[in-house]
Amino acid sequence: MCACAVAVLSLALAQGAVGDTQSSSTAAGSTGATTVTGTTGLTGATGTGQVGQGSPSAPKSLASATLEQCATATAPQTERSATLVGEMSAIAGTARMQIDVQLQERSTVEGRFRTVHAPALGVWHSSNPGVKVFAHIQQVTNLSAPAVYRGLIGFRWLDAEGHVLKSESLHTAVCEQPSKPAGSTNAPGGASDSAPGS
Repeated sequence: MCACAVAVLSLALAQGAVGDTQSSSTAAGSTGATTVTGTTGLTGATGTGQVGQGSPSAPKSLASATLEQCATATAPQTERSATLVGEMSAIAGTARMQIDVQLQERSTVEGRFRTVHAPALGVWHSSNPGVKVFAHIQQVTNLSAPAVYRGLIGFRWLDAEGHVLKSESLHTAVCEQPSKPAGSTNAPGGASDSAPGS
């Protein structure tokens, strides 16, 4: 089970200007949870600031969900992370846009994904009024292994009265957190997140 910590960065692009807000929180339910500062995971900010500058002939979708980075480590657990990015473009009548990032986990013994509950996950983040392109970056650290993770990113386009004009949900690619390398030994009773012995 994931005792994740979350870092957040939202970017709004309006006529070439970038505005951002940051917050951070730590997942509850584990003494091993890691606090993530507001500056963690901002390495993708530069690339995200260039959204919408693709080829003019290429059709652009209204929303995208991306696994920006998947950092794997056999130990320690705090080094494992997934950076999820949601990006959306305004449609006619849009006054404000919203993005909601959720993390889904599938362990090696489960056949399907389940939603991970942690502070800052499953929260709608809003753009400023009049923004044409809105992006939200969320980094989740302290991932369990072995397990597979993916983002479920929700998008909402709102009019001036706050009514939903359109909504959509997309999955990111998966982030696989591997088990210990072959040949490592575990104490009797199962796997552990400690470093392999030599």
